Amino acid sequence: MTNILNQNLISSLITHNDKVLDIGCGNGELLYFLEDNKSIQGQGIEISHQGVKESVSKGLSVIQGDADEDLINFPDHAFDIVILSDTLQATHKPKKVLEQMLRIGKKCIICIPNFGYWKYRLQILIYGKMPVTKTLSEPWYSTPNIHLCTIKDFINLCEHLNISINESYRNTKNNIKKIRNPKSYLNNLLSTEGIFILTKEK
Repeated sequence: MTNILNQNLISSLITHNDKVLDIGCGNGELLYFLEDNKSIQGQGIEISHQGVKESVSKGLSVIQGDADEDLINFPDHAFDIVILSDTLQATHKPKKVLEQMLRIGKKCIICIPNFGYWKYRLQILIYGKMPVTKTLSEPWYSTPNIHLCTIKDFINLCEHLNISINESYRNTKNNIKKIRNPKSYLNNLLSTEGIFILTKEK
């Protein structure tokens, strides 16, 4: 579920009437917000039957599907914007998912929980256990999050895949700040989430 700070930032990055695909849209909360506030042409894909049911009950166009397997069915450049919010870490093939997103969208918006946040590090250091927090709410043995990473990890992956990060932001829990120096250790240390606007280098 996209938090209100990320939701408002994502809305500010989208133009009225954009064609938008929300991958892992959950109950459709973000799509509904964007359709209401930006008059987008929205489409969602969600693996959970319950999520699809709740989304459709809101009048949204959402299909059941798996981001790891089903993005290949969308044509090239089918959407102006493709969103993946707090979902990449739950995919089995995050590299492949990113590549497919950049194939089907002119621009992609990614939100990731940042496992390098200082409170998460401190919990591991002091208690010797995987952290359970508002962002990472399930214990390690039942969490859907199987590929946790840090903001630094994600930036390095984009460099490896020749993906351009047009803009990037960090959620400090209380506000959103633009990342002006991607190499700064403070991005990892002080941020619960990272938000990235991506395009594929030509």
